[in-house]
Amino acid sequence: MDIKYMDEAVKEAYEGIHSGHGGPFGCVIVKNRRIVGRGHNRVLLKHDPTCHGEMEAIRDACAKLGTEDLSGCELYTTAEPCPMCLGGILWANIKRVYYGCGRQDTDKIGFRDDVFYKYLDGEGEILEMSELGREACLELFEDYSSDPEQKRY
Repeated sequence: MDIKYMDEAVKEAYEGIHSGHGGPFGCVIVKNRRIVGRGHNRVLLKHDPTCHGEMEAIRDACAKLGTEDLSGCELYTTAEPCPMCLGGILWANIKRVYYGCGRQDTDKIGFRDDVFYKYLDGEGEILEMSELGREACLELFEDYSSDPEQKRY
């Protein structure tokens, strides 16, 4: 843990808000005491709701390192990761996250992360999901899993 990396995440967030790219969310990814990925919220810039600071930093680190596996990396972010970003962090195999502000702080400035946490806790009706085409998809899964060359990621 090193505050200088959080300072870099804050600088990244300021770059984003001053450029009109999105909210106050910046992130850096560190490996072996070196920043390997940077990102800030670019939702407004890219018209893409998945362009949160953590997701942008993960994309940047993966591109720079030439891998989808960020094992051994630490992530520094200005706010507690939302469920989407948490999923990205877990898929990237990042095991250590440092964040500046918590969910309640994010809620106070008008971001709706609480809706997603409530949904994950079984509260609220924000999404309808239905199974469809299971047989064809099972066949697809069988074809994929029977190929020993396919990487399980």
